[in-house]
Amino acid sequence: MNRRRGWRYLMFAALALAAGLGLDAGWIHAKAALAQVLLERAWAHSDHGRRTQRPWPWADIAPLARLSVPRLKRNLIVLDDASGQALAFGPGWTPGSARPGTPGLVVISAHRDTQFSFLKALRPGDRVHLEGPAGGSDYQVEASRIVDSRQHGLPAADAMDGLWLVTCYPFDAIVPGGPLRYVVQARRLNGGSG
Repeated sequence: MNRRRGWRYLMFAALALAAGLGLDAGWIHAKAALAQVLLERAWAHSDHGRRTQRPWPWADIAPLARLSVPRLKRNLIVLDDASGQALAFGPGWTPGSARPGTPGLVVISAHRDTQFSFLKALRPGDRVHLEGPAGGSDYQVEASRIVDSRQHGLPAADAMDGLWLVTCYPFDAIVPGGPLRYVVQARRLNGGSG
């Protein structure tokens, strides 16, 4: 009888742990989805990134650009920071790279299991549109590659005229982070436009 009760407690504990882990994983996706709704509203009120508009009163981030991938029907608001805290809410622009809508190399990062999970579906030839405070630019995906962040840094902002979309790799990793990055490289097709 005592042994049976012990197994029940063990089963209950295992089920509670599994439920907790499921809720934690679901919370990450729910937070990312809700943040994009609030960021979309802030983007509209910011005159498309020309004025700083916080998505919620205590936020230390603001919308900077809109990233669109027509073939995949993706439309994301890009934040003005790429810190780990900012990436919990959306893709972030990497300071030191060219600002969206200006010539040079623009680098945008996001988490592989939320906003940038679609990067693995991008193919050479796909179009990407990036609208920033200085106007919009169209890009065409040329390639994707896996790099080790310990061995490869980012090129200078004026080294090329393009867009890099960066996320952690592999996509199905259980442990967050790691040194590998999946980089989608796209070249600019046109100059800035309104």
